Amino acid sequence: MRAGPGRGAPMSGGTEFKMKYGPWALVTGASSGIGAEFARQLAAEGLNVVLAARRKTLLDELGGQLRQRFGVETRSVVTDLSQEGAVDDLGRAVVDLDLGLVISNAGTGQPGRFLEEDHSKQLERFRLNALAHLNIAYLFGDRLARRGRGGLVLGGAMGAAQGIPFMATDAAAKALVQSLGESLHVELQRRDVHVMTLVVPPTETAIIAKFGLDPSTMPMKPMSARQCVTEALDCFRKGRSLSLPGRLNRTLDAIVPASLKRSMMARMIERTLKRKTARGADRAATER
Repeated sequence: MRAGPGRGAPMSGGTEFKMKYGPWALVTGASSGIGAEFARQLAAEGLNVVLAARRKTLLDELGGQLRQRFGVETRSVVTDLSQEGAVDDLGRAVVDLDLGLVISNAGTGQPGRFLEEDHSKQLERFRLNALAHLNIAYLFGDRLARRGRGGLVLGGAMGAAQGIPFMATDAAAKALVQSLGESLHVELQRRDVHVMTLVVPPTETAIIAKFGLDPSTMPMKPMSARQCVTEALDCFRKGRSLSLPGRLNRTLDAIVPASLKRSMMARMIERTLKRKTARGADRAATER
């Protein structure tokens, strides 16, 4: 089910949201970008927030801002969800808290030619982009079901379900997450746990620079993290199983054939890879 257009501002709506999904929310990938924005908007609703990511300095800085601005409690949990056992460690770090909402947002991507990549790196990203979400859904889904109410948001990616050439591993991982979320939306709603998948569109985060993409040359202008999260939470309030923020994104997703999407993405990413290769060759020549 597709989302309606967002309002571009944090949620509002009294204490009902806080009563069902508070007093604590957990956000993974909270050190920057979409995760940090989720933390801000949930804190604005009065929820205490557990901030989980690898970079402690950024987590502590964000936590201080949330406490000062919104008067909520925060907790920083340093974790690398690409490592085996990390989700169990995360669970132990918050075992004393009454969690009502879990935002499983951590993830990354790395453009590359499938057969030329280091397979161990592929597996590491797969653990982060797919298995971590599966493990979080299992561990915290059980906690929420036993609690008798709550919510879980899983982070997917636009286009993943149809495949993304030169990002095959990452797309496959996110396709798993989307299928998992849609399935659990039906299964866990019987336990009063609302599950939604956020299909993340191109968004102004650090990953755009990591990919080496120039936003001015992309087919669609990346949206702000604030708009992405605002629309996602609006859909979550409405009980949707899936949110794809941005009216244009939803329109293109609906009308553009999957084969055309794949060929467009292949051309864009392959150009990026060629530019990276050329820059690397130039640096090597200069160093010689």
